Amino acid sequence: KCFGFDTAVEEAQGALLAAKVEASSGYNGLGIVKLMGRSSGFIAMQASMASGVVDVCLIPEVPFTLDKLKACVAGVLEKKGHCVLCVAEGAGQDILAAGSTATDASGNAILADVGTWLRDEFKKHFKGESDVKYIDPSYIIRSI
Repeated sequence: KCFGFDTAVEEAQGALLAAKVEASSGYNGLGIVKLMGRSSGFIAMQASMASGVVDVCLIPEVPFTLDKLKACVAGVLEKKGHCVLCVAEGAGQDILAAGSTATDASGNAILADVGTWLRDEFKKHFKGESDVKYIDPSYIIRSI
């Protein structure tokens, strides 16, 4: 565990709880929260478990397919009427940035924005039958 991990997890829970409120306040509400985690999903997973409100957590270590994710979220919506999805920023890069070798000035891979991509994909999938909300607290958490 590194310096600041506990603080990041604690602050991330606030965003997840806000997503739960937003999701449960709308018709078939889906709250998507993108958290830090370029190469690992430790913060996303720990915050998800600690908050107790997350239904699906996507991390870079575990690949997923969009079709299976859509089916899973649809099942949660059918059962509970709302869903909270937490995603680490590095998750899904195999789908989004396949073959990309772009790097920033420090040599880090430039990641595609999985959060906005998921938001847009779910809005298209549910065609207005779900109230999709997206929260990206990354800079707020990094600045604590």
